[in-house]
Amino acid sequence: MIEFKESLIVMWSFPIYIVVILAEILYSHFHHLKLYSVKGTFHNILLSSLNALLDILMRGVCLWVLNYFYQFHFIEIKSSFWYWFWLVIGQDFMFYWLHYVDHNCRLFWAIHATHHNSEEFNLTVGFRSSVFQPLYRFIYYIPLTLLGFKGIDIMLVYSATQIFGILVHTQTVRKLGWLEYIFVTPSHHRVHHGKNIPYLDRNMGMLLIIWDKLFGTFEQEHEKVEYGLTKPLEKDDPFTLIFHEWIEMIKDVRRAPTLKDKLMYIFGPPGWSHDGSRKTSKQLRLEYLQKENKSQ
Repeated sequence: MIEFKESLIVMWSFPIYIVVILAEILYSHFHHLKLYSVKGTFHNILLSSLNALLDILMRGVCLWVLNYFYQFHFIEIKSSFWYWFWLVIGQDFMFYWLHYVDHNCRLFWAIHATHHNSEEFNLTVGFRSSVFQPLYRFIYYIPLTLLGFKGIDIMLVYSATQIFGILVHTQTVRKLGWLEYIFVTPSHHRVHHGKNIPYLDRNMGMLLIIWDKLFGTFEQEHEKVEYGLTKPLEKDDPFTLIFHEWIEMIKDVRRAPTLKDKLMYIFGPPGWSHDGSRKTSKQLRLEYLQKENKSQ
């Protein structure tokens, strides 16, 4: 059944993706924006395909785990409307924390960095998936099963909300008025992909921006966004795009003088260093704010 429902979502969403991507390509061409490159688009499609393949291979495991924990659920939502309403809210809430950890624990940042290492920002970047995320993503949704939501429905809602999450990867849509207060908009998500210091690790939500406002990770788009990583890649072949942060993390672990330092290089925030030679995003933002206050 889930395969049938998800097939309907793909059948419905695929034509939309084709139309809006072609429209953005034409808009970019006629306005000389250079939003797309052949190589960048190829990489986005390749990374998306690898993620999709692993997602398909993991689907049975994910569903089995979620169904196992569902038998221990202690809440029963009788109303169909409220069941789906709270499932959408709950799924988006848990995705926020999945995304937050991906940005704040280097082990998971090594996986997620693939989604951020493009210096382009267009609709195809929405498909530039964190290749290995399907190996652990389902773990974050186990609490939802205990609240009475079926694994098959959780996976379906995730697939549906991903459509929205892909469509916000665009530079061609400006701010959207009152929607900016509730939903993740293209403006919010441009900030998320920025390497500007005030934008680092901001706007983690996929559907609703309220989680970022509640937990202090929200930032308005207020200066031109520079896309990519704070440390640009020296090469952009597929192997480097997927494994560059793993390679750097292993190097850091090897040179760390103590076991505690080695563990911090794995589980600490990206940018942490035992000798202070690098800075985390929080440290960079603090320095930025101090300079801004002194200049005023």
